[in-house]
Amino acid sequence: MLDQSVLMQMREYAEDENVPIMSDDGINYLLEYIKKFNIKRILEIGTAIGYSSIMMCSCSPDITVTTIERDEKRYLEAIKNIKKAKLDDRIDLIFSDAFDVKLEDKYDLIFIDAAKAQNINFFEMFEKNLSDKGTIITDNMNFHGLVYKDPEKIESRNLRQLVRKIKKYKEFLENHKEYDTEFLNIGDGLAVSMKK
Repeated sequence: MLDQSVLMQMREYAEDENVPIMSDDGINYLLEYIKKFNIKRILEIGTAIGYSSIMMCSCSPDITVTTIERDEKRYLEAIKNIKKAKLDDRIDLIFSDAFDVKLEDKYDLIFIDAAKAQNINFFEMFEKNLSDKGTIITDNMNFHGLVYKDPEKIESRNLRQLVRKIKKYKEFLENHKEYDTEFLNIGDGLAVSMKK
């Protein structure tokens, strides 16, 4: 059983340090999905402090997660949390920019929760690591509701560009011939792309 106090500390840390972690309904959907499809091997792009990796592992003792984080402070915090949760034998944490990571393994689920502007690149780079009936799930598709706004009404230029890139990613998924993608208004918006 997962130690609830570890999760509480992580949620408090995330709030205090302004680290984005998945919302409760987003993570609950993800965990139900993992159980429903009996997912065992997971690749996560964007560890942050290890919250979703730990939660995903809580679904079953057979689950292993490989997760990539490039921010050193978050990576070190994730190592601490994974040790506290006694999951260091099942979560393989890689400190690197995802674009510098070469993986040979196949995964039942690839979870993308990293730099939003790079979603298409992450998808194209790691889909070769997806098993035949695998799924790629992407978080933050609504980006705090900004995706539904007219980009011209968003004052920050950087945010405007980011929202455009998320919309472009959505089009990329809608038009991808090898995947069936469902967009869900759960948490901050999820894209669930199943290999055909």
